[in-house]
Amino acid sequence: MSEQTTPESVDTPAPAVEVPSGVVAAITSFIAREGGSAKAVLQPIGDAGVRITLVGETGGILGDQVVADNAVAEAVVEAVEGLETAEWDRDLTSAANVSPAHYRKMAGWVAKQKRFPKPRNRSIL
Repeated sequence: MSEQTTPESVDTPAPAVEVPSGVVAAITSFIAREGGSAKAVLQPIGDAGVRITLVGETGGILGDQVVADNAVAEAVVEAVEGLETAEWDRDLTSAANVSPAHYRKMAGWVAKQKRFPKPRNRSIL
């Protein structure tokens, strides 16, 4: 009898994942500002891709980048020196620190407002 190979036994190399150079440059710059290392939490965000949330070593400042899929996100983590994958646990959550500039960026148009409407529940306050 001749030996036949099945699809499971054939070793096909995984397709090469292209690492976005702009993402690597941004994360490398972030790590340089944050003391030389950071933790990365990979979070799928639907059709938009995967968010790489960064927590810096010094001060726990947050940063992020979005890539196409999980394979690219993992390749970015491997490509950047000083970056390691982590999960949101008690220690990492406690270390994370949102900068005031990040709050303003998240607020969008509200951050530039000088006047705000009166609260609807003012009578009970």
